Amino acid sequence: MESLQLLLDGFGVACQPLNLLLAFAGCLMGTLIGVLPGIGPAAGTAMLIPVTIGMNPTGAIIMLASIFYGAMYGGTITSVLINTPGEAASAITCLDGYQMARQGRAGSALAIAAIGSFVGGTITTMGLVLVALPLTRFALRFGPPEFFALMLVGLSLVTGLAGRSLIRALLSAVLGLLIAQVGIDLVMGAPRFTFGRMELLDGFGIVPVVMGVFGIGEILINAESRSQSVLNTRMRSLLPTRKDLKDSALPIVRGTAVGFLLGLIPGVGAIIPTFVSYAMEKRVSKTPERFGTGMIEGVAGPETANNSYANASLIPLFTLGIPGSPTTAILMGALMMNGIIPGPSLFKDSGQLVWAVIASLYIGNVILLVLNLPLIPMWVALLKIPFSIMTVLIFTFCVIGAYSLSNSVFDIGVMLGFGLLGYAFRKLDIPLAPMILTMILGPLMERGLRQSLEMSNGDASILFTRPLSGTLLVIALLIIATSTFRAFSAVKGETEV
Repeated sequence: MESLQLLLDGFGVACQPLNLLLAFAGCLMGTLIGVLPGIGPAAGTAMLIPVTIGMNPTGAIIMLASIFYGAMYGGTITSVLINTPGEAASAITCLDGYQMARQGRAGSALAIAAIGSFVGGTITTMGLVLVALPLTRFALRFGPPEFFALMLVGLSLVTGLAGRSLIRALLSAVLGLLIAQVGIDLVMGAPRFTFGRMELLDGFGIVPVVMGVFGIGEILINAESRSQSVLNTRMRSLLPTRKDLKDSALPIVRGTAVGFLLGLIPGVGAIIPTFVSYAMEKRVSKTPERFGTGMIEGVAGPETANNSYANASLIPLFTLGIPGSPTTAILMGALMMNGIIPGPSLFKDSGQLVWAVIASLYIGNVILLVLNLPLIPMWVALLKIPFSIMTVLIFTFCVIGAYSLSNSVFDIGVMLGFGLLGYAFRKLDIPLAPMILTMILGPLMERGLRQSLEMSNGDASILFTRPLSGTLLVIALLIIATSTFRAFSAVKGETEV
């Protein structure tokens, strides 16, 4: 009851006209940042910190938090409409969201994404109020062995992202792991596969890679086929049908749970929850072979997980002072700039601010829903732009997005190179998602493994003897075993036919 009373007091502060205006401005700017490929929530939030200088600390943090989850939704728009993720966490939405747009269902995809983001963000904020401290204490039990096991579970989900061939999916996954090896060795600190290029010391940036394989790859495929149907498709409906809402209900529930639980674990990042949610939906579906052809479940689950994660990642920041992602690290910096130190004493020392920010999360989710549902016709109208003009616009956005990351022409070259790779993968019918997933998870899994072995002086049994890590490893093995069995059964069935 005490938490609910404090939350009501927070609403009193968050509903002040100036704070409401700042929340609206943050949501609007965040959505626009998400639409622009390559910028993303972290860079967008960092760029707009100077705007908040001189503001009241409560208003400043409300605005920056609104920019954060506004950008998480904004990346969906270009993923659905032009197959170019506005930010990396929306990459998985390209697989089914873009196919829905090709079928004249872009409005349904964007509406379900907005509804899922609202539901996921709202429910997660309730969790932030009710169970933040107990769940965060549980998340603190994740040491390097547990983190390695968790990443291995995520890696095992590669089998769930396979298309018609498990072998091709594994080839894609192995290539992603090889790409992830480029950069500085995580333990020894020595350059690895950089070939003397200073730009590769940090490895390949995920944003240029994602924009290349999805955005540039799609441009090349469309240019080859000279098809304009993608952009000229007549829109059947701008709102989801009753069937769409029914099919999306359980994916939204599961996406909320995935985003919430992974948001509690520092270092997971916003990309992993969306991939895990997509793989989960494909695994529980009665028609997994239809994923990638315009299944609304492939949009509802990941997009809900996306915004659910955004709100849940604030729990370890507020309660423990541990930023779980680059964006929450920026928010932590903004708090400290205003003389507010996140951690166990935050709720005691700056309770009014914290509860006002939590209340603003509810308000911000409502603003996002009200803001984006009426704008769906405007976003869908982009599909009426002539194909030749749209191609130039997509390419320009991609180049600007890649260059703006570090003002480096090298990143543009990376994007173009991976664009050719994405084109080749499409021609060979090799799925792109496993490569992206393993590229993200590879370094995290390697760090967890090597830190675990250092803790145990090289004894690998530490991975199995700790209850939580051992349980996660068993889950990973079960996923791999069942997926392999299904794959061989499918091949055997086709052979007999």
